[in-house]
Amino acid sequence: MDTTPTQHSKVKEPDLQLMLPYAQPSVSATTHGMATPFKTQLLKWIGNKQRFAHEIIGYFPARFERYIEPFLGSGGVLGTLAPSRAIGSDILQPLIEIWQTLAISPITLQQWYRERWERMAHGDKITVFEQVKASYNQMPNGADLLFLSRTCYGGVIRFRQHDGYISTPCGVHAPISPTSFSARVDLWHRRTSNTQFVHADFEEVMRAANPGDLVYCDPPYAYSQSILYGAQRFDLARLIETIEHCKRRGVFVALSIDGTKRSGNLLCDVPLPNGLFEQEALVNCGRSMLRRFQMAGESLEQEVVRDRLLLTY
Repeated sequence: MDTTPTQHSKVKEPDLQLMLPYAQPSVSATTHGMATPFKTQLLKWIGNKQRFAHEIIGYFPARFERYIEPFLGSGGVLGTLAPSRAIGSDILQPLIEIWQTLAISPITLQQWYRERWERMAHGDKITVFEQVKASYNQMPNGADLLFLSRTCYGGVIRFRQHDGYISTPCGVHAPISPTSFSARVDLWHRRTSNTQFVHADFEEVMRAANPGDLVYCDPPYAYSQSILYGAQRFDLARLIETIEHCKRRGVFVALSIDGTKRSGNLLCDVPLPNGLFEQEALVNCGRSMLRRFQMAGESLEQEVVRDRLLLTY
């Protein structure tokens, strides 16, 4: 098992109260239209919106101040937007450790991946994968999570609900080379250079947003398996209450939520309060990654996902 000093190194956690208000002078808002598609992924993650992020961004306000994404995941919308001022946060600490390392020391991120890739290249693929997975499960950390996200089966990391234990098997694909991954790190480092990454609950971050800021929420889906979200507890009612609080303060909120998708024979339909959202759109997200993983190659004609994009403005 890898015991190099970089394996479990921790990035110093920033102070949220210092991060969010910004001590520096405010900058003018930027005008945003339809973004250019950005296809290069840093992480593989369930629910990744990167292929459709440019469509989502097309519904953002024409002018806003700071961009805030409190359910960051693999950062597909953040990376596509490449905002001039941003906060990215998530409650899963090892995930945020990856993003903080990208911001502070991208070469460390590259080394994390290279070390594990070389072990896999010179050893038995499945054995090395299981060793990295065991290392993560013993002590959850960003270095192992990074490699697991790039090498697990179907790009779907599954977490045991009660303790966050990763159970996903090794993928059949060959992981990208360290050279290719390093190029991705450099690209993402540039695109997120104006973003500060915070380990925090979504409510803490959203309640610190200022009037004129834009919050994009892509929370765990109500009908998805909880094993896909790091054994995190998620309360949709608490999110809706927080969005209401943001709207009253003049914060723009865009919410991606279950749209039209068949989960078994159940058509997802999430009740939402009247008057909270001013606009609604459907964004076609293609075939369901989760169902592709579960059905092992069976027909997915009934598994097209169309996210509801709900806007408070």
